[in-house]
Amino acid sequence: MTVEDLKTKKIAVLMGGLSAEREVSLNSGKAVLASLTRQGFNAVGIDVGRDLAQRLAEEQVELAFIALHGRFGEDGSVQGLLELMAIPYTGSGVLASALAIDKIAAKVMFAAAGLKLAPYQVLRRGEELKLENPLPVVVKPSREGSSVGVSIVKEPGQMEKALAEAFRYDSEILVEAFISGKEVQVGILDGRAMGAIEIVPKNEFYDYEAKYTDGGAEHILPARLPENVYQAVLKEGEKAHAALGCDCYSRVDFLVNEAGECYLLEVNTLPGMTDLSLLPEIARGSDIDFDQLVVRILLAASLKI
Repeated sequence: MTVEDLKTKKIAVLMGGLSAEREVSLNSGKAVLASLTRQGFNAVGIDVGRDLAQRLAEEQVELAFIALHGRFGEDGSVQGLLELMAIPYTGSGVLASALAIDKIAAKVMFAAAGLKLAPYQVLRRGEELKLENPLPVVVKPSREGSSVGVSIVKEPGQMEKALAEAFRYDSEILVEAFISGKEVQVGILDGRAMGAIEIVPKNEFYDYEAKYTDGGAEHILPARLPENVYQAVLKEGEKAHAALGCDCYSRVDFLVNEAGECYLLEVNTLPGMTDLSLLPEIARGSDIDFDQLVVRILLAASLKI
């Protein structure tokens, strides 16, 4: 299907939603909708709620651009609904989406693919923590994004508060060994790495505030890594994307230590598409502007028609 063919389709940009990342999703969706409108597509924005199926039917939607983040959007839920309604959509399918948002399930797949992971343990609500790794450790909910509910615990007295914060968002949490290194994120498009960007947060780590506040972090593209390590992290990014069965695009997050070891953190199947988002920035570094990126993602979805 060509771009001109796509311009005859009714496209819905799905945004907002019901997760803790609602505001970020609205920003992503508005940016995508503006791009599609600017390029002459027949596009409408839908703020996703419990009435999504009704809205899709009323708008006679023929293709969905998913700009949702977090639960009920990035976890396979909306993808399953769209498949039931025979509406092609952007991004990864039901299984890959569900695996990627569940950090515990994803780690099983990553380990099977031979990717390097920080030592970790799983804690379920009601269980007593018997710490297996020395402090510092990172405590995080299993199924949230944008660093929601994440804490770094450096002293024993900080653990109770960190566990309580993570359990606010999930009944299963991860307690990971802290890896000191550069925060490096790889942008994937059409299954291939476009480049790797280094993040230098102003806060202790790349938390929610740093991600979505202008000036909250310094972005360095390409990441300051030796050439052999840079090429290795690109390959590891592609490998992680494939390990979950992701489709078209994703952003893969790593910590790279001084020895050049690439520790995989997670794969984001619906990375942000805002002015401060990393995937569009990585794409620009590969001479793919925002409008082109949006169209490339749409074209990949059209193959499912």
